[in-house]
Amino acid sequence: MGIEREIKLALPREQVEAALRLFEARSGKAGHAVRLENIYFDTPSLTLARAKSALRLRRTPDGWLQTFKTVGQAQNGLHARHEWEMPVAGEALETGRLLHECDEAGVATALSEAAPALIALFRTDFTRTLWMLSVDGAEIEAAIDQGEITANVNGQPRSAPICEIELELKAGDEAALHTLAAQLSAELPGLAPDDISKAQRGYRLREG
Repeated sequence: MGIEREIKLALPREQVEAALRLFEARSGKAGHAVRLENIYFDTPSLTLARAKSALRLRRTPDGWLQTFKTVGQAQNGLHARHEWEMPVAGEALETGRLLHECDEAGVATALSEAAPALIALFRTDFTRTLWMLSVDGAEIEAAIDQGEITANVNGQPRSAPICEIELELKAGDEAALHTLAAQLSAELPGLAPDDISKAQRGYRLREG
């Protein structure tokens, strides 16, 4: 288990090119773009959502990953949450392995109860453009995500755009995240802290 710490910033579509240029200038090179395709699972009665957790199966260029996260805390765009992630053989969850690793009693119980009745609820598919930045001695992975959230509700397709910056602390002091976010906001005045995760947006899309 790890604790993921990241700042999420909503990025206006018209500022994407400026953000790309800004990260390229800071890092000295073009970003590395990867396509990420994600399926989120829960029970029809939303057992995991009620336990403030989320279960995802992700297809990456290197294979499939399953990830189980708690909602954790989010304030002024800073998200801190527990995360369990591991590779899987293909396009199928391996919940037994997650249960073996998950050591947080409440969410582990919810996952155990949900496992027999899990269904695919919605997708978040996007292109992530990545840079590694050094800020005040800390290592931060900066990403621009562009894509969409999709769901099928009672036979009707629904979608919402994804356009955001994520700054994830890989090593060092959390203060560096806030320093970088403040610097970006000064140069891209349309940025806004975003306390709502992609998973939470997916659930809201289904409700809407």
